Formats: sequence, C-alpha cells, structure tokens
Amino acid sequence: MAAVSIADIFEMDAHDPLAPVRDRFQLPEGVIYLDGNSLGALPRQTPAHVAHVVESQWGRDLIRSWNRHDWIGMPQRLGAKIAGLIGAQGDEVVACDSTSVNLFKLLHGAFALSPSRTTILCERAGFPTDRYMAQSVVDLAGGRGVKAVERTQIADAIGEDTAVVLLTHVDYRSGHKLDMAAVNRAAKDKGALVLWDLSHSAGAIDVDLAASGADLAVGCGYKYLNGGPGAPAFLYVGKELQERLSSPLPGWMGHAQPFAFWQGYEPAPGIDRFLCGTPPILAMAALESGLAQFESVDIGALFAKGQALCDLYIDLMQGLSQRHGFALASPKNPDERGSHISFAHPEAYAICQALISRGVIGDFRTPDLLRMGFTPLYTRYRDVWEAVQILADIMDSGVWDDARFSQKQRVT
Repeated sequence: MAAVSIADIFEMDAHDPLAPVRDRFQLPEGVIYLDGNSLGALPRQTPAHVAHVVESQWGRDLIRSWNRHDWIGMPQRLGAKIAGLIGAQGDEVVACDSTSVNLFKLLHGAFALSPSRTTILCERAGFPTDRYMAQSVVDLAGGRGVKAVERTQIADAIGEDTAVVLLTHVDYRSGHKLDMAAVNRAAKDKGALVLWDLSHSAGAIDVDLAASGADLAVGCGYKYLNGGPGAPAFLYVGKELQERLSSPLPGWMGHAQPFAFWQGYEPAPGIDRFLCGTPPILAMAALESGLAQFESVDIGALFAKGQALCDLYIDLMQGLSQRHGFALASPKNPDERGSHISFAHPEAYAICQALISRGVIGDFRTPDLLRMGFTPLYTRYRDVWEAVQILADIMDSGVWDDARFSQKQRVT
C-alpha cells in the first residue's frame, strides 16, 4: 500500500457507508476505543430500553409481561437475530446462559452421541475455558482424554477415536481464523462432530455456518454484539442434530411442557431443548438493544470495513515496526484473520498501559502481545490513524519506559 496521508483518512471516513452508525453508540470524548473485541461499546438506546423494561414492563405489568411482552420468547427471538449474523436459520440458535455453560451442554451432548469415541480434540493454546470444559466432560463421561494439538495440525489429528473437535474460530490472541469449511469436511470424513467457539467472530466477520457444514457453535453476547458486560451467550445446533442431542442440564425451560410441571423430564422439540433456567430478562433486554444496532446495516459492507481497518493499522505500523521492534503476530491476509490485530513487543504490557493513559484503549495478552480490536460498527479510520500517531509519540519519546507502566506494578 502507498503511504497514507491524513487527507486519505478523512476521505475514507467521508465515504464510509457505515459512518452514521457510530452515532448510535455512546463513546466518551477523548477516548479512542479499540477494545470492542473484549467489551462492546454502549448503544445509546440501551439505557432507555432497559429502563423501559424495568419501569413499564416489570414495574407496571409485573408477571403479565412474560406473555404481554413475550419475555418467554426472548431466547428464541434474540437467537433468530444472531442467526442472521452467523449464517444459520432462525430456529437453530437460542440466546441463553454463558458461553462456558453452553460449551459444556453441547460438548457433553455431542460426546454422548458416540460412546465408542472417547476423545475430544482441541487446540493446544486455545482459550483456557474451552479446554477446562472439554476436560470436565471427558472426566464426567469416563472418556479417554483431551487431545491438544497446534491449530495448524487440527485436520490431520482427527482420528477414529475423536468424538468432538472443539475449536475457536478466531484465535483470541493473534486473530488467526481457521478455515471452517475445511475443518468441518475433515471431521465429517472421520465421523466426528465440530463445536465452534464464535466469540471473536459473531458480528465482526463473515460466518456462514450452514454453507460450511457446521454442526455446533457457541458465542458470547458482550463483544461485537454489544450486549453489555456478562451479556447472555448463544448456542447453535444444526437442525439435523437437534433431535439427537441431549442436554446434560435439563432445566424446566428446556422441557416440552414447562408449565405442566411434570416430575419426569421430556425434552422440548428442536432448539428449545437446550434452554435451561429462567432467562435473565434485564440482561436479555440489553442484548436485544445491542443486536438492534445491526438493523439496516449492510452486513457485507460491515465485514469489509472491519478488514479495511485492520489493513490500515498494519500499514501504518510499518514504520514503528522498523524503528521499535514491533512484530506482526496476526495474519496479514484478510481471509485468514478476524477483526483484531496483535503486534508482539517485549514491553507490550507497559506500552499498552501508556496508551491507555493517553486515551487509546486496547489491551495486552500474555506474554508479549499488544492487541487492538476494530469494531466496524463504530470504529473510524481516523481512530486508527490517531492511535498509531499516539503510539509513535510514546515510543519515540520513551514514555512507555516510565516505571508506573511497568508490568511489575500489576496488581495480582
């Protein structure tokens, strides 16, 4: 790419079809927010929407709101909205529980389908919770164990003993994206199921579960979906598996007739059987507002903008890489990454803290990664430009070497 000028940046923002969407979010003055891949920004309408649910629905209509305002249908209604962002049908996704709980439910159900297969295959350095849940399922079910390999070795490592392959679609550190369709084909050839963690994918990059032949997936609601801290998660089960899979957490909301109050459990048909307890309505309302921000947005343009922001950041970082030793730790090819970019540097933690003190909020991932997330709904090209200019000033002036930013000062 040719050298980019500030005039080029203004031109990019002026012609960005998604530029007006930024106004839907409450972004503090003087802050460049590049951590929406950890916690999405607050939509402006969320406080009023949640207040309406609290005051008008809960406060005025009380328990009648379960029917009058369809609280009871929120998991399915929000699931259908999420389905449109991940290439699934509306009745293949429900919003419920946490990512960890949903991982456990689907891993256990998938593992139980093939008693002769006793291994869960996962990536060696995936998000730790995924590994914890896989080990728990194997221990409870009396399986042989969890086999962990490098991401590049997944397809070749699937064997006749593999029951489930558990993978993070986009790596939480590097942003490396696996070829979903290729892994799904490799697993099907060996008779194994694949469970995808879409936490760093949904709402940021193109995901087509149906076209790729995906079996199962989970994801969180608080990153790119902007549902708020600890927002409800979601799970996906392809239609052909829904009647075969059983949930190990048979709560009353997953019952075929929850209000019959039978003592015996009969799973609901379809995706509803993967519900468990009563949905947290106020948290669901915040997630509902977050998902509403995708309405009227050209999804193709959204995903293209995310990659354009990543490309711009990589390009602008070239000079700093040469002067100060930053090493790109994310794929340069847009087809192989998510919507965050990491650069490795021995003092990444101190540099990240120095950036935050200057109003640029990114994050650090151990041991040496400076990670920046580019949420296409509200990140401007100008934000990327200004963040790199501030980083250059920090590095050239040596401010990052200030003792107050040292990793040794971290509270553990």
